[in-house]
Amino acid sequence: MNTTSKLVDELILRNDIHIIDEYVSTELEITEIYERILKKGDNKAILFKNNGTNFPLLINAYGSEERMNLILDTQSLDEIGKRILVMLNEATKPATKMMEKLSKLPLLKDVASWLPSRSAYRAACQKVIMTNVDLDLLPILKCWPYDGGKFITLPSVHTLNPENGVTNVGMYRMQQIDKKSTAMHWHLHKDGAKHYEMYKKRGEIMPVTVTLGGDPIFAYCASAPLPENIDEYLLAGFLRKKRVNLVKSLTNDIWIPSNVDIVIEGYIDPQEELFYEGPFGDHTGYYSLADFYPKFHVTMITHRVDAIYPTTVVGVPPQEDRWLGKATERIFLTPLRIAIAPGVIDMNLPYQAGFHNLAIIQIENSFPSQSYSVMSSLWGAGQMMFNKIMLVVPSDVNPHDEEAVWNSLKNVLIERDIMFTRGPADVLDHAGRRYAQSGKIGIDACNENPYFQKPIFKSEVFEKEFPNITYDDSLCQRGIPAIFFGIEEETRNNPHKVLADIMETDCMENISFIIFFDNNFPLTNRDILIWQLAGNIDPQYDCTIVETDDNFMLLIDACSKVDHSDFTRNWPNVIAMDDKTIESINDKWKIIFGEEAPSSPSLELKRMVKNEGAVAK
Repeated sequence: MNTTSKLVDELILRNDIHIIDEYVSTELEITEIYERILKKGDNKAILFKNNGTNFPLLINAYGSEERMNLILDTQSLDEIGKRILVMLNEATKPATKMMEKLSKLPLLKDVASWLPSRSAYRAACQKVIMTNVDLDLLPILKCWPYDGGKFITLPSVHTLNPENGVTNVGMYRMQQIDKKSTAMHWHLHKDGAKHYEMYKKRGEIMPVTVTLGGDPIFAYCASAPLPENIDEYLLAGFLRKKRVNLVKSLTNDIWIPSNVDIVIEGYIDPQEELFYEGPFGDHTGYYSLADFYPKFHVTMITHRVDAIYPTTVVGVPPQEDRWLGKATERIFLTPLRIAIAPGVIDMNLPYQAGFHNLAIIQIENSFPSQSYSVMSSLWGAGQMMFNKIMLVVPSDVNPHDEEAVWNSLKNVLIERDIMFTRGPADVLDHAGRRYAQSGKIGIDACNENPYFQKPIFKSEVFEKEFPNITYDDSLCQRGIPAIFFGIEEETRNNPHKVLADIMETDCMENISFIIFFDNNFPLTNRDILIWQLAGNIDPQYDCTIVETDDNFMLLIDACSKVDHSDFTRNWPNVIAMDDKTIESINDKWKIIFGEEAPSSPSLELKRMVKNEGAVAK
């Protein structure tokens, strides 16, 4: 299964793919069909054969746990972490006698067998050369209504470190500008951006080769959070248990896998004026707003005879990237435990929170304040530096059991167990008061709260006093000291005043966590609630410890900050499909699938969209 076409063949055998022969437009329509399939239940991969180009388009290949295991050749996503642990234990085992040293030779042989090889021949991916370079010949998607254009969303972008010649492979979205150029959206911390700055200082043109498809493991490796100068194809070799064969690009000195589907070669001129790229409906569930990025000039496009164009769509979770993120969580847990935080037992990075905004960390809790040591270690580790909310639970709380995690909040004594700090944030984080910076909150739920009392919420009193505030007290009813409120737009500038008004009515007792949201979505929808909670806060500003007559509470303001008095950045809009496309797919669905159309997932989100455009107003 080392090519996209072989993956499709395997999915056909497993009855795990929809083959669509009817025409579907690459402008919004493919997104709408994908979203309905992803979220209605059957969640198969989809091959669009009739999209206005000569290339079939594959989407949602990574969108289930079963397919992710198929791609990784595992029975469980935990298998690879166990392989890493066995390998590291073997490598670090003391060896003083000759036989003990010789016993390590098979391990060295294994490692050598994963190193990529190079071949001098022209590969199948270079068989067909486009006579005239034209990106319009590829089925590049416009994913969402207010996107700035069409975007290549699943590329493996190959760049060279000009100082040591090491290749990096990253995944950066590419907005098509015209037939022969795209933007290259790499963030400040990405290796591609670092290489760009090196070429800029040297005054040199930067060669770039982009590949699409091939072994489906390549796209995963391009997205994996590897340390700088670690070869992504070494990771692919380790995961596949065999080396990746590379061939040289036709127009530059970058080596690429021989079995990819499509190759786009070109260059970036670091001295050229940047391109105003975006907006783009992003994995945060909001539009990432337009900004300046380098321009990639395409000089050659080649492809396999049977090439398939792979793509993905991101947006309000869950999306296809849910299982890419879960695979990363499971694979990198072992090296994280060994190299950075030995006290960690397990972790859960919920997809609803975009993986890094919320981390639930299970620890041994073997010495006082171990949780704070773990928080500090993890916030300094690779992409965990982007985490905003870290909840640390003890060994008897399963971090993947939602009810157990909610129950762990009973342990939290607010004045004892809350930690605040500040650090880097994802460039895409829209809630930080400053670009790419955010506060962070750590919650220690490892030790019993000796003062815990059953929480009380008097709903009749509350409803009489505050008929325009929605609420969900279901956690409180289960003995968990937390309540969610949906507050009106005109009161969102002063959440402390809203809380003070509520407290004056004596409608609640022994509540530790008060979370405010906009009142434009059902608070009982946990996917949306966690997405909003994790995405809409800068903990330094939006999380406050409030002292009352009998206890301390943590007030979390997860409301949108449109026209907010202390928020000066533009607030992005929630991503949802437009009415015209929804109606178009309603009409096409029965023709394509022979059944009535399921409702669009966007319908539930439309109340959250503030206006037309990517910026909420």
